Amino acid sequence: MAAFPSPTTAALVFRTIAIAEACSWAGLLIGMFFKYVVVRNDIGVTVFGPIHGVLFIIYVVVTLVVARDFRWSVGTTVVALVASIPPLATLWFERRARRTGLFSGVPAAADQAA
Repeated sequence: MAAFPSPTTAALVFRTIAIAEACSWAGLLIGMFFKYVVVRNDIGVTVFGPIHGVLFIIYVVVTLVVARDFRWSVGTTVVALVASIPPLATLWFERRARRTGLFSGVPAAADQAA
């Protein structure tokens, strides 16, 4: 059974979370810059740290679900998961996934229903 109602929804959720995770990474990096270089105030880290942590976990879970639903190879899944570590790499992977058709396959549940 697929976790998302349609392939389009799965791709949209993945894209949304990938973008949000990248934005939270950027916010955390800016917060760290202000904390350690500019004003020595940790408000940016205090705000963006937990936000980024939650979005990171959501990205990992959504990636695993989408990888299962679209039957991504282990290598592709690992690349998608590793993309959550360097700043903004989730944007790169999401674009790569769209460009290479990783969301155009038939989800596993659709195969079983046919």
